[in-house]
Amino acid sequence: MAGTFHQIYLQYVFAVKRRENLLLKPWREDIFKYISGIITNKGQKSIIVNGVSDHVHVFVGLNPSHNVSDLIRDIKNNSSNFINDQKFVKGKFNWQDGYGVFSYSHSQIDNVYKYIANQEKHHRKKSFNEEYIEFLEKFEIKFDKKYLFDFFDSSENGENL
Repeated sequence: MAGTFHQIYLQYVFAVKRRENLLLKPWREDIFKYISGIITNKGQKSIIVNGVSDHVHVFVGLNPSHNVSDLIRDIKNNSSNFINDQKFVKGKFNWQDGYGVFSYSHSQIDNVYKYIANQEKHHRKKSFNEEYIEFLEKFEIKFDKKYLFDFFDSSENGENL
């Protein structure tokens, strides 16, 4: 019997609405575990979920029968409901619209894993804005800054990019 064989590795990057620092350390790990569970329950392989207070990186092995945008929609919807149900934040928690998704080969898994695992250390030197634009440029994705996340970085004179 003929089979279908696949190895599709994707890194999703998405941010808290208005890039607020709402993913606090006391419950951040619970959110990442919950997101990993969403991925697994959708029949996908969760490789690593990690991030900092204002954004998340999710690395998955995606089955080609599953739609790339459906998975991130489910991750964002279900995890925001979880955050709100747990009352981790005052008011209503939401993710920003949009996301980045970047593909990798099998030989890059270890490097991507280490990069995502070291987000706190990495963001001591580089802002999310810098990181995200670097991803877009590295993957040669054309973009218009007006369609990026609502970046707010006080080091940029308080301007939204």
